[in-house]
Amino acid sequence: MNDRPRILITEKIADAGVDVLRAVGDVDVELKWSADELAERIAPYDALVVRSATRVTAALIVAAPRLKVVGRAGTGVDNVDVPAATKRGIIVVNAAGSNAVSAAEHAIALMLAQARNIPQAHAALVDGRWERSKFGGIEVTGKTLGVIGFGNIGRLVAERAMGLGMRVVAYDPFVADARYREMGVEQADSLDDLYPECDFITLHVASTPETRGFINADALGKMRDGVRIINDARGDLIVEADLVAAIGSGKVAGAAIDVFPEEPATESPYFGVEGIIVTPHLGASTGEAQERAGAACAEQVAAALTGGVVTSAVNIPVVSAETMATVGPFLPLAGHLGRLAAGMAGRITDSIEVICEGEIAKHDTRLLVTAVLAGALTGHTVESVNMVNAADRARERGIEWSDSATTVARDYTSRLKVRIGDVSVAGTTVGSTARPRLVEVLGQSIEMELAEHVGILRYADKPGKIGTVGTVIAGQGINIASMAVGRSLEGEATMGVTVDTPVPPETQAAIADGADAEVWFVELDV
Repeated sequence: MNDRPRILITEKIADAGVDVLRAVGDVDVELKWSADELAERIAPYDALVVRSATRVTAALIVAAPRLKVVGRAGTGVDNVDVPAATKRGIIVVNAAGSNAVSAAEHAIALMLAQARNIPQAHAALVDGRWERSKFGGIEVTGKTLGVIGFGNIGRLVAERAMGLGMRVVAYDPFVADARYREMGVEQADSLDDLYPECDFITLHVASTPETRGFINADALGKMRDGVRIINDARGDLIVEADLVAAIGSGKVAGAAIDVFPEEPATESPYFGVEGIIVTPHLGASTGEAQERAGAACAEQVAAALTGGVVTSAVNIPVVSAETMATVGPFLPLAGHLGRLAAGMAGRITDSIEVICEGEIAKHDTRLLVTAVLAGALTGHTVESVNMVNAADRARERGIEWSDSATTVARDYTSRLKVRIGDVSVAGTTVGSTARPRLVEVLGQSIEMELAEHVGILRYADKPGKIGTVGTVIAGQGINIASMAVGRSLEGEATMGVTVDTPVPPETQAAIADGADAEVWFVELDV
């Protein structure tokens, strides 16, 4: 009887990756199966290896009773229903970091292509026009490059730019100060500080509610005249119409775009605009990146099938049933508290402190610490952040963390507290479904269930403040779902509020002005 695992590959990966898998199991490579055929035939397989085209849905997972591991030969796992896989105990692995060098080099290539008008000159010449004077360019040596997003790819871009003799200024509020100093890169305190300094600006941030469309008319207006933009990160970071208008007015000299809000993109406001170079999402499209992705994914799948060490799983690692019974219900809360604290702090340049109190402190709390790190970094890195890689992502950014545990939890069976800089938040869970509940903010006791859209205000405890907040929010057509207030003997109050829809920045500013308050609104994945 053959007890070797059966492995199905549905999209082309590097031959080296296929060889790795053949060493541990029987491999079938089926590149032409439709979604229906895959669902009909997947039942006998122990492992499935895909790239981006195959959709691993909850229904497909149900149709695969033997499946133990899904491998994604790339970084993103948007095409895999990770929660459904986790529920079934299926490990999902990817090839984290496999395309970083290629993406960084493509950003540099786009910058140089802009500086020397290479695509335009090529198109003119093959069209029979010799126009040397029209396509004179600029040198990059001695120019300033602004790097927005100083994660793995951003740092690789900075290294290469400095090798070209450029001055590099970077902004990323979730990278430790020491990382900038180590590389000799200047650290901008804010985007507003970075914009006017730069001849070129390259984007390397994730797409989040805070970053979508952040390169807009207002931001472009703060930039140096003649700036050139590079984007091979996410297509929705830039308001397309605003960039086109800025190029038309001469404010922006050019742009190089590799990513689009909707892909594949066969129509775009960018197409045909003089001064804009476009490529069809080629950032990771190198033989080396694809080779690394296929081989790295295959090694992880092989490790999962043979009981080896899996280092790039994107779902929750296995812990004892006893620990998970107590700690598991607090994992979502830990992520929410990490995200809330990071959102309020605005940046993490030093350390994160996690304090476990009560019953949860009697168990292995490393998962809780990891969940806090994942929550704090989510949305602030180009690379995906999850329970498995959060610690590595924090280390890459020079962020340290500490944790402590005490079996005493004042007023609660268990309580979890997170501190980032001057910001501290604490919470617990309530009910049979372990609903996440906020119980302390900025040292003030407050009782409020967490929700998707959370606002925190700190102000002098005087009459009329609650009414002002309610009036401003309601005046924008935003419904308040809940509100809670904590008060101190020193005359300071802290308010927590949840609303049904996001609160735009101008409304937040109106609240701050009307109530004379510090205001933070944070989006949580509740």
